[in-house]
Formats: sequence, structure tokens, C-alpha cells
Amino acid sequence: MQHALGALVDPLRLALLHRLKSRQAYQPSAISPYFWVNGRPPDTSEYQDLVQSGFATWKLSVGGLVEHAVEFSLDDLRALPKHTQITKHNCIQGWSGVAEWGGVCVTEILKVCEPSPQAKYLVFTSFQLGKQAVKPELTSAFQRPFYEVIDMELARHRQTILAYEMNGEQLPINHGAPVRLRVETQLGYKMVKYLRSIELVEDYRQVGSGQGGFREDEQYYGTSAEI
Repeated sequence: MQHALGALVDPLRLALLHRLKSRQAYQPSAISPYFWVNGRPPDTSEYQDLVQSGFATWKLSVGGLVEHAVEFSLDDLRALPKHTQITKHNCIQGWSGVAEWGGVCVTEILKVCEPSPQAKYLVFTSFQLGKQAVKPELTSAFQRPFYEVIDMELARHRQTILAYEMNGEQLPINHGAPVRLRVETQLGYKMVKYLRSIELVEDYRQVGSGQGGFREDEQYYGTSAEI
């Protein structure tokens, strides 16, 4: 039923909303005194070791349909041109919050890895398992790594960034340290926290259960999440 309705609704929604570019530029006075947290930090020993090292050994791997597979450390990301934005986070649960995010535009990552012409989507995978983003008592399907997919057009938006700072400080663990995705035209569930890797692919239907993300695979969320 979701696919049948999507065949009718999705083309119109994409035509009207998908090409819109975020131009959010809130003032510092608009920053929320408390920014809600959804989900839990990864509870694996691998992630806990990274926390203990201050993320000194963390690497973000970027591969797939690229000319140059790359691994970025936090220092590598910080060496790239920094972008700062004050934007509103909109959660599918109905709450919102304004924060200042500092990091590197995804376009800078693409410049380094040079996508192949066949690359149409970016798959962002987390250290977090699906059970931690939802409920720990759920089935084994929720033991898979949390991931989400965006297309190349969204990836090239100027306000689509990999954030390593929040409100002028190092990104807190509860908000996705060491690095999280920000896509300011989308609902919050698309903005993967605790980033492990980015893979460029031609067709997201070959990833996971083929619906475009963990929540899409397991909870019938929409593949696109335009605000």
C-alpha cells in the first residue's frame, strides 16, 4: 500500500519540494536552551574504545563508486574548509530545536573522493545499531547498523554538512560524536549520528532491505523526508 500510494504522491512531492535549498540563518539568540535527544549512543566495545581515546583513532571511510577511496580522521575533516550554520532541527515526532552546527560541507568530501558518473546516492552508516535508535528489546533485524540514504542532489546542498561541533563546542556524545550528518531540508531521522562510513552507490535498493534507510526498512518511514 505504501508503494502504491508513493507511486502517486512521490513524483509530485519531489517536483515541488526536493529541489528547494535550505537558506536557514537563525540568529544566536534563537538557539534552543535545551536540544532534545533521540536514541542512545552505541553500546559496542568498539565505540566505547573510541570514546576512551577521545576519538583519536576514529576514521570515516568513504568508498563505493568513487575514483579515490578515502579515510578521514577528525583532524583531516578539521583541515578542510569549515562551514557553520544555525538551523532548526525538525523531528518526525513533532518537536524542533535550533542549534549552531560546525563542520565540513559534504561537497568538500566529494571533491576529495571524486564520485564516479554512476554514483547517484550516498549511504551513511552509523556505529549505532538499529536497536539503539528504536527499542533494545526488538527482534534481531534491529541488530543491523543504522543507516540512511540521500541522493546526490541533497548531498550537494550547501547546508548538507558533516558536523563535528554543536553550539561552538565539540559535538556531544548524545548528539552523535564524533561526527553526524546534517541535511537541513529533511526530517531528523535522515541525519545519521555516530558516523562510521559513507558509500556511494548507483541504486539504494541493493542496500539493507532496499527501502532507503533503516527506519524505512523496518518502520515504514518515507524514503524522502522533506520538511
